[in-house]
Amino acid sequence: MSSIQTVRGTVDTADLGVTLMHEHVFVLSSDVQQNYSAEWGSEDTRVDDAVRRLTAAYEAGVRTIVDPTVTGLGRYIPRIAQIAARIPLRLVVATGLYTYDDVPFYFRYRGPALDPLVGTQVPDPLVDMFVGDIRDGIGDTGVKAGMLKCAIDAQGLTPGVERVMRAVARAHHETGVPITVHTHPDSGSGMDVERVMCKEEGVDPGRIVLGHSGDTTDRDYLTALADAGFVLGMDRFGINLDTTFEARADTLIEMVRRGYAERMVLSQDASCYIDWMEPAMREAVLPQWHYTHLFDDVFPYVLDQGIEQRQLNMMLVEVPRAFFEGR
Repeated sequence: MSSIQTVRGTVDTADLGVTLMHEHVFVLSSDVQQNYSAEWGSEDTRVDDAVRRLTAAYEAGVRTIVDPTVTGLGRYIPRIAQIAARIPLRLVVATGLYTYDDVPFYFRYRGPALDPLVGTQVPDPLVDMFVGDIRDGIGDTGVKAGMLKCAIDAQGLTPGVERVMRAVARAHHETGVPITVHTHPDSGSGMDVERVMCKEEGVDPGRIVLGHSGDTTDRDYLTALADAGFVLGMDRFGINLDTTFEARADTLIEMVRRGYAERMVLSQDASCYIDWMEPAMREAVLPQWHYTHLFDDVFPYVLDQGIEQRQLNMMLVEVPRAFFEGR
């Protein structure tokens, strides 16, 4: 028997059911929200809207959502716990740090940056913070993280990105909690993850989801990463800015045909509210970017192209369960 931490407590991995491995509830710029919050409006209204949207996901068939909102993305667990208490599906939250470049100033002179100043190696406080979120709970909420998260984007393996990546790897070794990495496929960043986290830090690639793998149509790149043992996050369905619905769906179809249904998970990277874009503009530019786009549009398309329901079940149920069980 294996278990996983959710916002409402521990559950058996056999009970996860249909699992979306990369969705958010809220993505917020915390300093902006605290000082210029007119767009946010009523707290109660936002919470009620989140309950409605997440309940719609449940009604579409979702049973568990992994929310990799960490420091840098406006994580606020008391609000998430309030929402989780009102919805039928399970929420798994994460710990980690989201940056494409440097660490926040808070960490600049805490940890490794002090090494040359004190003449000895200084432990990275990021590791203890991540481990604490997993073992003891986040703040005083009692909610424990069930996933680790870091990021690498077009800027590449900057010193800050590498520091967070190694801290996440070390927290994984201490706790056994698996990892998701925001990646930028067009710059081949999955290879940087393989070198740093797997070859140098010793993480089994099977415990890492390479997020946003579906942003590329380079099937050979994806095949190489799947062959290396990673789980591919085909997790941005509905975000059709630099690509198209057909490109994302056809890449998924081809990877399934190549035999990689056992190495992929599915999601939309959607949210109830993200302040990176004005809400009306988001609705106009990205009308399919919501929690049920997979069920409404993607699954009918791929089934019509020859993908079988058992293969969808593999990516939605079996792969997430095996990932959390470490097998």
